[in-house]
Amino acid sequence: MVCFGVLMVNRAVLLVLLAYLSVDGCSAALTFSSKLIHRFSDEAKALWVSKDGNAHGRSWPKRKSPEYFELLLRNDLKRQRLKLGSQYDFLFPSEGSETLFFGNALYWLHYTWIDIGTPKVSFLVALDAGSDLLWVPCDCIQCAPLSASYYSMLDRDLSEYSPSFSNTSEDLPCSHHLCEQSGNCKSLKEPCPYIAEYDSENTTSSGFLVEEKLHLASVSNHATQNHVQASVILGCGRKQSGGYLDGAAPDGVMGLGPGNISVPSLLAKAGLVRNSFSLCFDEKDSGRILFGDEGLATQQSTPFLPIAGNNAYFVGLEHYCVGSLCLKLTQFQAIVDSGSSFTYFPTKICEKIVSEFDKQVNATRINIPKSTFKYCYNASSQELHNIPTMRLVFIMNQSFLIHSPIYSDSENPGFTTFCLTLLPLDYDYGIIGQNYMMGYRVVFDRENMKLAWSKSNCQDINGKQVHPTPPNDDGSPNPLPTNEQQSIPNTQAIPPALVGRASSHSSEAAPCQIPLWLGLISSLAHLVCLCAGHLIFSTLDL
Repeated sequence: MVCFGVLMVNRAVLLVLLAYLSVDGCSAALTFSSKLIHRFSDEAKALWVSKDGNAHGRSWPKRKSPEYFELLLRNDLKRQRLKLGSQYDFLFPSEGSETLFFGNALYWLHYTWIDIGTPKVSFLVALDAGSDLLWVPCDCIQCAPLSASYYSMLDRDLSEYSPSFSNTSEDLPCSHHLCEQSGNCKSLKEPCPYIAEYDSENTTSSGFLVEEKLHLASVSNHATQNHVQASVILGCGRKQSGGYLDGAAPDGVMGLGPGNISVPSLLAKAGLVRNSFSLCFDEKDSGRILFGDEGLATQQSTPFLPIAGNNAYFVGLEHYCVGSLCLKLTQFQAIVDSGSSFTYFPTKICEKIVSEFDKQVNATRINIPKSTFKYCYNASSQELHNIPTMRLVFIMNQSFLIHSPIYSDSENPGFTTFCLTLLPLDYDYGIIGQNYMMGYRVVFDRENMKLAWSKSNCQDINGKQVHPTPPNDDGSPNPLPTNEQQSIPNTQAIPPALVGRASSHSSEAAPCQIPLWLGLISSLAHLVCLCAGHLIFSTLDL
């Protein structure tokens, strides 16, 4: 069965039409027509009554009455807010769009400073596209150390949040539709509890949810910075465990996943920005995050795959290329997850990739005891420049060059030790981590259900329309890290942070594979959706 979820279409009319097109693809012409029905007409009212036996308590104003025009105006404003745009082109944290990377010291994750509450308090949160919840240490029972003296790279203490000290904090009641743990409540009026279970070993955050203000900023065409307070759902993390007590995200996590509770979802639903965001990670331990960013017209893209029961950014992969040889990946899918330090593939696929890499590289395979990495080598400095290129090929033949497929350590005189940053995984899907995103402006376009990317040095993305430039090219297709933070670590990297999906396997809910011809009818599908959605269903919806 063809999977049409990627086109964001769930109208029965469209499904029938596309089914017809797929069967009778040689038809010379097709005529589509529909009857226009006004949303407040007798016919629209009759349709509601025939559907559910009532009009859902809707008001059916007298034609051309003051109430009639008031409702029309209200619906026009709603449509403009939802369909025609948003209040801001871009939003970013009020302390700046810059992301920070501290290497092994903070578990190889990327972070940004955000301000929360009134008066505002600053938090250094890890950026995680593999989970949904924004949480920070709060009225702590069991939290990581927050003193700057505990972290050599920090110049200020980390913070602890307390709802009682914020004038804009309100408990999220168990009766709220975003409370997923309402079944554990004794009363619908009490604060909604949460427990975020991550795929990292015994790593959790738990507490209760509050509604709070997140301080953001935007830049106008005149370079004037505007301050914005956005309402978000915040996890008051009273108790953490596992990696969150050992140095990973000690000051909280910003979940950027597709779930309704994530910051990108709440910003888009409020009409503040478009339903999209971008992350850019450069090779100088910095980067950018922008809410509302849909990227450039010249960027490449691949569709997100709908996976039943999984609230994550899945994409389809067709090949993994080492040098000029591309290994075919049959019906293979992977999660794109900025909260994963490195990239993981199923063990059998990893072994095939490494086997081909061994054939092409002029280096000696070695074993490093207690190292995170499994595939390491010794090579001379000259041999390092001959490392084969590596790239991913997504559905629809979209190529993604991996700028940083290795980490190196040149402390030993005469030779350099390097390791592939690809690690084996005991699942049947992969995880594309932040190390493979280096050198790209990666756009999570949730509005159009696609992942997009373009080369960027991340320094020219500052909250206004930009034109990214490629990373510096020194003649090597794989620039090697030189910072000491990028030497080979001897501590375990934090695995992907997939909230509540520790036992999730793609074999349990395999995605529909997207045929190549689907992209060719995308424009027609959007046109039909416009006709069906706006000319028929909008008469009943608004």
